[in-house]
Amino acid sequence: MTLAAARIDTGDTAWLLAATALVLLMTPGLALFYGGMVRAKSVLNMLMMSFVSIALVTVVWLVAGYSLAFGDDAFAGLVGGLGQSGMSGLGPDSVHGTVPTLLFAAFQLTFAIVTAALISGAVADRAKFSAWLVFVPVWTLLVYVPVSHWVWGPGGWIVDRLGALDFAGGLPVEITSGASGLALCLVLGPRLGFKRDAMRPHNLPMVILGAGLLWFGWFGFNAGSALGANGLAAAAFLNTLAAGCTGLLGWLVVEQRRDGHPTTLGAASGAVAGLVAITPSCGTVSLLGALVVGLAAGVVCSYAVSWKFRLNYDDSLDVVGVHLVGGVIGTLLIGLFAERAMTGGAEGLFYGGGLVPLGKQLLAVVTVAVYAFGVTYGLGRLLDKVMGFRASEEQEHTGLDLTVHAETAYDHGVLGHGAPVSHSVPAGSAQKVKAQP
Repeated sequence: MTLAAARIDTGDTAWLLAATALVLLMTPGLALFYGGMVRAKSVLNMLMMSFVSIALVTVVWLVAGYSLAFGDDAFAGLVGGLGQSGMSGLGPDSVHGTVPTLLFAAFQLTFAIVTAALISGAVADRAKFSAWLVFVPVWTLLVYVPVSHWVWGPGGWIVDRLGALDFAGGLPVEITSGASGLALCLVLGPRLGFKRDAMRPHNLPMVILGAGLLWFGWFGFNAGSALGANGLAAAAFLNTLAAGCTGLLGWLVVEQRRDGHPTTLGAASGAVAGLVAITPSCGTVSLLGALVVGLAAGVVCSYAVSWKFRLNYDDSLDVVGVHLVGGVIGTLLIGLFAERAMTGGAEGLFYGGGLVPLGKQLLAVVTVAVYAFGVTYGLGRLLDKVMGFRASEEQEHTGLDLTVHAETAYDHGVLGHGAPVSHSVPAGSAQKVKAQP
């Protein structure tokens, strides 16, 4: 037995293998969650934007992303080196802690995949698929990879130098996706009929199914971040469950008081909001703290999703209202509820830690949000100028499923001038089929 093999813990490895599969499942779950929330004419396009992200991010991550994020620090805690590009030098005997390095790289890859896919919800119904294919790999390298190094990489400035805390990805996952979604909203502009036409979810059972798969996968996301089958993983697991529940209940209470009825969309959105907020804090707060974090996110995010109508930005599927706002809540509340028993040292304001921890969390939040927004806005503008990022008005009116993918999700019988429409439309004919009334 080699020294490396002796260092590998089979229990930790088995758990991380399972956690990696769970997190990968989150992207198909997100596809269903988003797909049910859009109108029927663009559901396949929404599914495709998530599924193609799996392939695009995987290639980028294996070629350069992992090395830049988790390689030895190359410059002032801002980015790693290229020494492991193409997974160079990594084999079955390479070890990260008590698990194989290749498994650790795969686990972190699944985070990068779902983060890129999250952004698609902000520009649903109107983004050019070809532009999305270019945006995802470039955004991963320019935004996700550096922020991951800041938080998780060796020598990263946010955790190792500033001393802010983020257990499972509030900064690199939730805040980057939310801030980037806001930037793309502004680049593309609102959908046709925004604030005028009803744009209700076309399939709420699909939304609930997607939310359930996300919740299931989130246990791997958060508990897997302990990188071992241990007590910290168990605590993160229970905190994740608790926050998802209070997030769901908090959202429904707001709906009942404000609108007079709780909704299935509200239940799904509230659960996701609670899960988003507990992501950075699941390994730093107690069970009581997790209950508060989830409840705060459910209540605040239920109001935040309506800000787009006041501020006139069309965040189609509430990426800003849930992921940005929820991520900010969960990251900041670490500064209030962090406990020594969980962190091994750092404590929040309510446990005698003073205001310094809260200040560190705030600085990390602001820096990451501004960086992600600025880079994404610039990238979006560049792509829009070079190749166009917004679908044409005709494509948007007819639906991206038919005009871009030459498919329809459902058999609607007869469309347009009596021409039957099958599931698969012959190439070149998509533009000729008129929109469903």
